[in-house]
Amino acid sequence: MDDSNVRKALDEKHERNREQRIEAVKRWVAYIKSEPPEVWGPQQNAVVDDQLEAAQSVGTSAQHQQHVKDVAADIAAVKDDDAAESE
Repeated sequence: MDDSNVRKALDEKHERNREQRIEAVKRWVAYIKSEPPEVWGPQQNAVVDDQLEAAQSVGTSAQHQQHVKDVAADIAAVKDDDAAESE
């Protein structure tokens, strides 16, 4: 598989993931419209609390966090350059 096929496959995977996330949000909205806040509120709080606990337990250093931000910025810049070249 050449690079263009790999990129296409990855783009397709990202699009499928995006569509799945959108569908999950729509299901959640329908659920919270059909149930009172007393039912879904504690469920949502549990999810958020678990996510916060997981993020805090990782314990990455400030240096590592900055490195991740720098890499993300580099990737975004390359993506922006690619988009500009394809126009």
